[in-house]
Amino acid sequence: MPDVLSQSEIDNLLSALSSGELDVEQMQDANEKQVKNYDFKRPAKFSKEHLRTLEMIYEHYGRLLSTTLPVYLRKAVQVSVASSETVTFSEFTNALSNPVLLGIINFQPLSGTIIMELASNLGYAMVDRMLGGQGVPLEKNRNFSEIELTILQRLMIISMQLMKDPWANVVDVDPVMERIETNPQFAQVIAPSDMIAIVTLDMKIGDVEGFMNICVPYFTVESIMDKLNTKFWFSTMQEKNDESYTEVIESVVKRVDVPIKAILGNSSISVNDFIGLQMGDIIRLNSHVDDELEVYVGNIKKFKAMPGSSKNNYAVRVTSVLREGD
Repeated sequence: MPDVLSQSEIDNLLSALSSGELDVEQMQDANEKQVKNYDFKRPAKFSKEHLRTLEMIYEHYGRLLSTTLPVYLRKAVQVSVASSETVTFSEFTNALSNPVLLGIINFQPLSGTIIMELASNLGYAMVDRMLGGQGVPLEKNRNFSEIELTILQRLMIISMQLMKDPWANVVDVDPVMERIETNPQFAQVIAPSDMIAIVTLDMKIGDVEGFMNICVPYFTVESIMDKLNTKFWFSTMQEKNDESYTEVIESVVKRVDVPIKAILGNSSISVNDFIGLQMGDIIRLNSHVDDELEVYVGNIKKFKAMPGSSKNNYAVRVTSVLREGD
């Protein structure tokens, strides 16, 4: 039922009109439907709900990076979601520095690609750490060499493969690294005016801090936009028990390379004898032919073994496992 004005309200309204405090044209404008300007150059294709879902996906992704990268870098890594926003692709590329690390990722089975941008200071720190350094970035940026790009490509592929699990609640993806670009001009994978969502991750490797940007074009996720919401994300989320986490940890540990050496024996000779060694000379060891060898995993004595051969290669056959305290 419409509102009915009392006599006192009618009198107050008439007095306001007669005194000029209330304008009739303003009253007419107030009843008109408000119209918002729409910028066709920046269409709102990603809603706040879509951005929130992407943040949740990459919060999970950040936790996986924090536990996986230290295995290769041997240094503490902290990753967290800093922000998310929607911009045009041209705005994204214009803001990039040169050189820059851009991983072009084919986001199969979706029809399109995404871009992983890694800050150059993080790239230099990773290369320095992988080559035995302290993980310190360069004071002045320069172009990456072919060897450095090969090392970084391996780390970026490892990081890319970790996206499978966070995206599993929305769609099963099988990302493939197409190439790595250091010049933004060669990373034009979509039209400059197309809209993209950018999720910014704050990454800290030791004392070096920088950003990793994940660029998700609307064209790539257009077919699954109805699934890119928190309600669908939570409804398809599968609770993981301790056994599943154990399997993940085991799979990561199994990929770690460890040095193994078998000690045939030891001997001491003089420096003069060492200088005069020639092919065919014999060095007497402190072990016998039928003695078991000590096998070290890293610097830890772990096995006893007997020497032998396998397919024309030197080999050892493990005879016993040494426990802690043996």
